[in-house]
Formats: sequence, structure tokens, C-alpha cells
Amino acid sequence: MPSSPSSRAQAAREALAVRLSHIRKDAGLTGRELSARCGWHPAKTTRVQKAEMAPSDADIRAWCAACGAEDQIGDLIATARVVDSMYQEWRKLHRNGMRTAQEDWTTRHAQAALCRVYVSNAVPGFLQTPAYATALMQAITAFQGTPDDVAEAVAARVTRSRFLYEGGHRFVVLFEEWVLRARFGPPETMAAQLRHLLTVQPLTSVSLGVIPATVQRAIWPLEAFYLFDDRQAAVETLTAEISVTQPRELTDYAKAFAGLAKMAVYGDCARALITDAIDA
Repeated sequence: MPSSPSSRAQAAREALAVRLSHIRKDAGLTGRELSARCGWHPAKTTRVQKAEMAPSDADIRAWCAACGAEDQIGDLIATARVVDSMYQEWRKLHRNGMRTAQEDWTTRHAQAALCRVYVSNAVPGFLQTPAYATALMQAITAFQGTPDDVAEAVAARVTRSRFLYEGGHRFVVLFEEWVLRARFGPPETMAAQLRHLLTVQPLTSVSLGVIPATVQRAIWPLEAFYLFDDRQAAVETLTAEISVTQPRELTDYAKAFAGLAKMAVYGDCARALITDAIDA
């Protein structure tokens, strides 16, 4: 069975830690000697070598300089940045608020001709109304305890809806029926959000499918994920965003999406489920 994205990210962190450990050993230095040369506590060296702490660019430069391995600095920093991008904690991404992360998502959508989205928790950002986005992002900010820039973040998020109308982008979206009934904000906010889905459903750029709660499952409910063309998947967990670029894993996500799509209903049947949710 293929490893999960999070386990692959951890494996990549451990591989980087092993490389740094080998550089220290090749230089004939103990952990304490390396720490002294770098000017930090030996515990830091231990944590880096156990992959318990991600080294910064400055840490890598100091480490390699202490070991006389300056020629490896560029490659190690590039590797560390790739590893860091594979698994990013939401609290880290949102440490200054949510706006910057929302702008990053806008860039991803701008660069993708086809975006396949499966959601099991909430309406995807590019289909959200401002009121729904505000209610959802207020809940996220409160849970994470990160700075409150919800107004700015919502403005950045809803601008992504422009890709529904320009640039030749295409969106294939699959909802679990539960998403239509998971309420964020007061009833009128949720009703307006669902009516908005009915408004965008006929767009030629959008394919909207709903997986009925009563369907016989061929693919079990998954965490929300976005497939940008065939080059990246962004998986959203409770604590982190996981970036998947490994071809075998991308194939698995595409396979899962195809299986989920076969269980979904479209057109009038999808509209009926949305309308039922509005009435409820």
C-alpha cells in the first residue's frame, strides 16, 4: 500500500536529517563540537538529526560551514524548502493571518487549466459567498488562535471566483451531500450559499456533482483535496496542508476522484439535492 502524503513528508524530513548527520560525521565532529562551532545548544543538533526540528536556511549554512561542506549548502537549502512545502501546518501558514495563504491559493488556480476538487467538509473557496466565507474563516481563526484578518482574507478568497468566468479555466467539483447541510453562519447565510451553487451550476466552466448520503460507496469519504492539472494535489487535514507531487500518489488521487465522480449525481438530480438542503 502506498504511504500517505503525511508519512512521505516525514520520510523526506528524516532523509534531510540523515544527510546533515552524515556531513557532520564525515567532518569528524561530534554533535557537541558541531553545536559549539555553530553557537547553539547541543539539544538543537540532536533535534535536527532526529528530524524533530526543521533547520532554517541559516542553520544549514552554519552546519555546512562548521563541517567544511559549503559546496552542499545550495542543494541542502533547496531540499529543505521542498520538504517544508510538502507539509505545512495551518498555524504556521496563518501565523500572520489568513490573507497571504488565500493569495497563494489564487496563484495556484491562476496557473491551472483544470482543477478537480473533492470536498467533504465545506464549500470550496472559489464557490463561497462572502458571508459564508466569513462565518467559516471566523471559526477557523478561533480554533487555531491565529491573528484575525478575516475581512482581508475573505476578500482575497472570493476573488478566486473570477476564474469561473475568465481565462479558460475548468472546475470539476464533487460535494458530499453532508456539505450542503453543514451550516456556517445563520440560516439565511447558508441558504444564500446554496442558491449561489445553483447559480454557478450551469456555467460551462463548472461541473458540479453531489454524492448522495445514501449511495453505495465504492470510495470511502476522504479529506478534502484539490488536483491542479496533473502536477499537484493539495490535501487539507485538520492541522496541515499537504502538497503531493509524487507521480504515483497523484495517480492515486486521480483514481480516487474518478471513483467518487461515478457515485455523484449531476444536473437536475444535483439541483434537487441542493434545493432540498435549502428547504431544510
